[in-house]
Amino acid sequence: MRDDIVPGAVLPDYELSDHGGKRRKLSELQGPDPMVLVLSRGGFCPKERRQHEGLVQLHRELEVAYCRLVTITTDNIIETNEFRSGVGAHWPFLSDPRRVVQKDLDIAEYTDPLHNPMIPHTIVLEPRLVVYKVYNGYWFFGRPTIEDLRQDLRAILRKCRPDWDITTSDLTGAWQQGDKKLFYPYDRTYEHTDTAVSLRNVLNQQDEGE
Repeated sequence: MRDDIVPGAVLPDYELSDHGGKRRKLSELQGPDPMVLVLSRGGFCPKERRQHEGLVQLHRELEVAYCRLVTITTDNIIETNEFRSGVGAHWPFLSDPRRVVQKDLDIAEYTDPLHNPMIPHTIVLEPRLVVYKVYNGYWFFGRPTIEDLRQDLRAILRKCRPDWDITTSDLTGAWQQGDKKLFYPYDRTYEHTDTAVSLRNVLNQQDEGE
């Protein structure tokens, strides 16, 4: 991993094709929320499948906690879809067969010249792609447990959500005065909420299928 990818640094805003073939930037996928980014070997590796099977349960928690999860693999689009479907994942998977991320972050797994994957890493990000913690997962137990990720995200949310403790006098006073800018997601219009975005995505998929 590059020497400058350390806590407090800003991760490059990579743009790659997702499992549906759409070009996506990390910043777009993150929005204003904390995010867990998994840099994966790909679906061929049993360690990757096991890690992602565990993340399926965590993802259900992330959805209600306003946190994001993204996986990047060096698989092609077809293999990426098979990997995603095979583990039962419902979060974005990005395909990087040209190994843009692998090369830029200097994480080529040179011990596997056959597949030439990335050395697995899990990067926990604060909003705006700020690095909070980096886990090297070359060995499976170097990867974060689900509880590790919960603790990391709890620490980030304490920092980035002004309304973490809504019992403070400042917050109760602001709410009583109708000032909701410190309250997430009440500071956002319906058009920008996750519910609205999800509904638009479903409708778009239905239109494309007609």
